[in-house]
Amino acid sequence: MRTWLSCRFLSIATAFALSILLSTTSATAQNKGEPGKFDFYLMNLSWSPEFCAIQGVSPQCAAKPGFILHGLWAQNNDGSYPVFCSEEHGPAKPSENLDLTPDLSLLDHEWAKHGTCSAAGPQRFFAMEREAYHSLKIPAEFTHVDHEISLTPDKILGLFYEANPTFPQGSILLSCGRNHLTAIEACLSKDLKPLVCQGLRTCHANSVKITPPGATAQE
Repeated sequence: MRTWLSCRFLSIATAFALSILLSTTSATAQNKGEPGKFDFYLMNLSWSPEFCAIQGVSPQCAAKPGFILHGLWAQNNDGSYPVFCSEEHGPAKPSENLDLTPDLSLLDHEWAKHGTCSAAGPQRFFAMEREAYHSLKIPAEFTHVDHEISLTPDKILGLFYEANPTFPQGSILLSCGRNHLTAIEACLSKDLKPLVCQGLRTCHANSVKITPPGATAQE
């Protein structure tokens, strides 16, 4: 599974580097890719309490207490993924996407590193991100977390499959760090249909802690 390092952005790069030591990813980034040359998309929905604790004070971040869209990443079946595929400029008004991804620096980075590999152009790419985001229903158990809870990876993924019956087994992955929930990921075809992930791994912790909004994850 790809983790935060795969979408590192300048404002949190140093702070989050430590968490990568505990990643579950098997993917290896390429130095540069070719637009449109990849096998499928990997959508990463980051759990905002973890994101906001690392990001620091951010009104936009605090306004999104659940899952936020980290990115829609071009991915290959062998676990590799293309990056920085062109110098094409991003959307004229990236702030229009702050309801999904509450950080402008991350939005800019997502386009430069991953969006340019889509060959879709900035407007279409961010429209695809929005479509992908709304295609995955968030289970009710994650909409009002007011205290730290612990669930097994199988239980977390089971809740997502129950809420998303059109997603086949193996199409949804769990990302964790220090035994805390960091993200849910979903594999999608180039036309954004759910499919079984290839070349990726999911979290295998015995139990995963889910940090409530306003709290900071502890060891």
